[in-house]
Amino acid sequence: MSFPADGVIIEGHCAVNEAALTGESIPVDKYAGDKVSAGTLNQAGFIKCEATHVGEDTMLSQIIQMVSDAAATKAPIAKIADKVSGIFVPAVIIIAVVTIIVWLFVGENIGFALERGISVLVISCPCALGLATPVAIMVGNGVGAKNGILFKTAVSLETAGKVQIVALDKTGTITLGEPKVTDIIPFSGNSREELLTLAYSLEQRSEHPLAKAILAKAGAEGLVAQEATDFRALPGNGVTAKIGDIVLYGGNADFISSVAEISADVKNKADKLANEGKTPLFFSKDGELAGIIAVADVIKEDSAAAIEEMKNMGLHVVMLTGDNKNTAEAIGKVAGVDEVIAGVLPTGKEAVVRSLQQKGKVAMVGDGINDAPALTRADVGIAIGAGTDVAIDAADIVLVKSSLRDATAAIRLSRKTLKNIHENLFWAFGIPLAAGVFIAVLGWKMNPMFGAAAMSLSSFCVVTNALRLNFFDIYNAKKDKKIKSVNNEKEKKDMIKTMKIEGIMCGHCEARVKKALEAIDGVTLAEASHETGIATVTLEKDVADEVLKEAVEAQDYKVISVE
Repeated sequence: MSFPADGVIIEGHCAVNEAALTGESIPVDKYAGDKVSAGTLNQAGFIKCEATHVGEDTMLSQIIQMVSDAAATKAPIAKIADKVSGIFVPAVIIIAVVTIIVWLFVGENIGFALERGISVLVISCPCALGLATPVAIMVGNGVGAKNGILFKTAVSLETAGKVQIVALDKTGTITLGEPKVTDIIPFSGNSREELLTLAYSLEQRSEHPLAKAILAKAGAEGLVAQEATDFRALPGNGVTAKIGDIVLYGGNADFISSVAEISADVKNKADKLANEGKTPLFFSKDGELAGIIAVADVIKEDSAAAIEEMKNMGLHVVMLTGDNKNTAEAIGKVAGVDEVIAGVLPTGKEAVVRSLQQKGKVAMVGDGINDAPALTRADVGIAIGAGTDVAIDAADIVLVKSSLRDATAAIRLSRKTLKNIHENLFWAFGIPLAAGVFIAVLGWKMNPMFGAAAMSLSSFCVVTNALRLNFFDIYNAKKDKKIKSVNNEKEKKDMIKTMKIEGIMCGHCEARVKKALEAIDGVTLAEASHETGIATVTLEKDVADEVLKEAVEAQDYKVISVE
């Protein structure tokens, strides 16, 4: 069931899938007093809620408004040919007149001087210039479409090759976006298959999303569940059932420790799994610990390779996620990103993209509603094809195959297309030869009739050169060249801090907190949310937590924590 409004739980317990807002696939257990948001899903449990924000005041509505605002303020990018054509015609006329005057001045007759001036005008017919950009972009768009990369506009194809920073959403972009079993650790003489079968038998009646990962794993390995009786779900703890006279329990460490002994060594193993971004589930059989099964949102097979290609192209790769710091850093380490920014809300993602834009052009890759503001704010928004309609609508480029390697391929294709445009523009200029610059040195001069032929040939060369893009392998990383990267020293200094603040009640409060924080030396950007009571602060140098705390509390708000 989807929550129709933002609210607070007044009775009961449930597991809420908040992927629509935070992008995180692992459900969050909610209890009385916890907040829920419109658009999120109650996947297990019965609760009573009191609505706190409805209609345009909900977080989901605010995200939609942010997308609209960002789209309205996004600056258009002028095309290369537009810049050149603005001065091309008057410049050619001036060059032709100057050519005639110079040849008359050096003593040539009027016929010879006019012949040189007319040659300049004829060879500089702007046909090739007019074809240079649109033909290359048309072919580039076609190549992208054949490979499942859809550029919505010519501007997006042009701009993608100029990006210096790539911001990646974690869930559904780098990772699969759904929980999978990653580790099976048996104890007390149980085998791996016995532990998985025990968990399969116990969890087959559970509605919890993590149970589905265990069922999928057992099913894939062809295991057969035993008939379980007396099944009970214990909200916030786990589940219990019987197989014959054997009593089974499954759940978190605190719950299982009440029915079976968990040694310090086992707890250390569980902590290690948690630090790797995994969720350890404990299982016991007749009062003995049977084992641990870890579940996590694993990275896609090609994500690490795609990120490595981005880094080899000179791009700075940043992972943005609403997940906790430990999980995010574990995923970031495996994926190989340059920087991890965790605990970021949808408004925070858009703010982080804005701060990154101070260092260079930014491409944002995402798939969820929560990514839409950042996709719109970025210089180039790239949406995963399997993502939400809101994300696809907000993006400039859509990756139909939902592979992160296609994001790299899109940037590579854009760079090649830009290079092709520059090559095409070369054919529009044969002016020095037509003006007679090489007569004194090499004896070369051009008859106006040959100038007309050369002009036609230039158009042919432009079209032929653009068609060469059809033979370009967009997945070949061997010829990648690094672009000028952003200031690495500045990147190292930049950091994000998250403040939990009590007392922020409205948009006016948000503005007061934002103004107070941004007045501090070293703070480049601050965003506050009265929905969550969290402020995200972007720093260009180290600022003490106490300084941030004092600035906020001077506005009569209470700071709970700074991370």
